[in-house]
Amino acid sequence: MSRTRRLAATLSLVLVATLASAAHAQSAPQTSPVAEAPPPRLPADAATRAAYERTDALSRSIFWGQENTINPMDPVAGVKMAQALREMGQYDRAAETAESVLTVQPQNTEAMLEIGRAHIARGQAFYGISALERARDASRRDWRPLSLLGVAYQQVRRFDDANTAWHTALSLSPEQPEVLTNMAMARMGSGDMAEAEILLRRAAAQPNASLQVRQNLALALGLQGKISEAETILRRDLPPELVDQNLAWLAQRTQGGQGAAQNTPAPASAPPSTARSWDSLNR
Repeated sequence: MSRTRRLAATLSLVLVATLASAAHAQSAPQTSPVAEAPPPRLPADAATRAAYERTDALSRSIFWGQENTINPMDPVAGVKMAQALREMGQYDRAAETAESVLTVQPQNTEAMLEIGRAHIARGQAFYGISALERARDASRRDWRPLSLLGVAYQQVRRFDDANTAWHTALSLSPEQPEVLTNMAMARMGSGDMAEAEILLRRAAAQPNASLQVRQNLALALGLQGKISEAETILRRDLPPELVDQNLAWLAQRTQGGQGAAQNTPAPASAPPSTARSWDSLNR
């Protein structure tokens, strides 16, 4: 065979092998890389949780709702979500959320307290009494269940039981401002402004007294006609426009009489009536 023919035969073999390889590659099944599943979401760390506790109720409700979705068995997330919902006025959802925590931890005192707070806030304290009594029995040295029980008993007109609960709470935590305020608001609801003032002065004198305690004292003073002292207290804590609204409301209540102001809405910073001034306790 001549050299030219041998070269042509070699080239033909190489071409056939190349075409065969290409055909095999085209006919082989194409495989795509397997997509990796996203890593599971993890609960937020302690620092993030603490940061959200300093935000508004709406932000907290969203955050704790997400935490509860990630781990429905997390009782802290459930209780915190219930608290945020209650502060937003979603009392039914708050009670339901706190109840769900008890399915995970039947002895969770914080969940029991939230159930009681939610039912008190929606004006149906009767349905929270059982949970609060369980919390009282589970935590004999804790004044909070007793304080809330006093409010609940007062709301369902078990007045003697309310006073017993509050006095027991004070024996555990003397001069506790929240308990004193609860007692004072009960006195205001019954028209005993003088006794309410005494109790609120005691509460406001405590170093851990809240702004709401001082506003309740201003309310008690104002309803007795002690407008100057009430104004002094209000101006320490509220911006001028809110103080003016509250003073105008108090003036209408005291000068125009209770009947003339029955249908007049109070400013947002002041309780609409003495009988419903329980905001400082529903925490």
